Amino acid sequence: MNYTKTALLLASMTALFLGVGFLIGGAGGAMIAFVIALTMNAWAFWNSDKAVLRMHNARALSRQTAPELWQMTEEMCRRAQMPMPALYIIDDAQPNAFATGRDPGNAAVAVTTGLLRSLNRDEVAGVVAHELAHIQNRDTLIMTVAATIGGAISMLANFAFFFGGSGNRNPIGIIGVILAAILAPFAAMMIQSLISRTREYSADKAGGEICGNPLWLASALAKIAGSPADLESAERNPATAHMFIVNPLHRGGIDNLFSTHPKAGNRIAALQAQAQQMGIRGGTQGPAFGTASRAQPGITRPSRVPSSRPRSSRRFSPWS
Repeated sequence: MNYTKTALLLASMTALFLGVGFLIGGAGGAMIAFVIALTMNAWAFWNSDKAVLRMHNARALSRQTAPELWQMTEEMCRRAQMPMPALYIIDDAQPNAFATGRDPGNAAVAVTTGLLRSLNRDEVAGVVAHELAHIQNRDTLIMTVAATIGGAISMLANFAFFFGGSGNRNPIGIIGVILAAILAPFAAMMIQSLISRTREYSADKAGGEICGNPLWLASALAKIAGSPADLESAERNPATAHMFIVNPLHRGGIDNLFSTHPKAGNRIAALQAQAQQMGIRGGTQGPAFGTASRAQPGITRPSRVPSSRPRSSRRFSPWS
């Protein structure tokens, strides 16, 4: 049902995009809009992961620089029968994470230093499992397409003021220009948000199965949603907000109106119900990820990840 709903929403975005082109330039405008959509989505298919990682200044991690995180991810990938994604880290105090990539064979998971400092091992496992579920379900490609079409709609809306009223190509004159320029971008934002919210619930459920305990992810969501910190790179690139496990722009008023994520409380309740169905009780406990050894075979403490910040400004952490 979720995939059907997502397909219908993507079709609605595509129809809206073609409709904007028609309002601006009639049948010819709709055809131009269609060509632009194909071009932008082709570019996004091959380059979106690299572009998003650059936007957030993410740095690649290796088995040597982050052995515990690497092995944890590797173990869950084996559990989910999927390829190991590339791992990245973002120097930011806000606990958060996202996944990107066009398919499971070309994917990446990025986590913030704040996530690794604030959450314990079980909670980090829950977050990574959620991102692996996005990759496995190809949500990363779906959300990239939605973001690309949404951006194209906004671009066409800006063009409407300059080209929409010229000549006889516009079928309904100035009314079409106003509809294209004002209403279309808001409609696109609402549809994109609906797509994102639909995929988050699916990724939560699949993530709980991948890590083996939905309560780990529930505990992580409670901590992340309660963080007062803002993600600076997301403030600079708000179009990527929907990719994170919890909305990184939670302090913005407009973002509450067009929320890209379900409420954390609703997601936690769903995960608790899932845990009950799986016969799992109790939560998660322990120190922040990597700060104390755990009596688990094959799990080693992480090495330090080189920071791009001056040494004098670093907080002590195994990840700083």
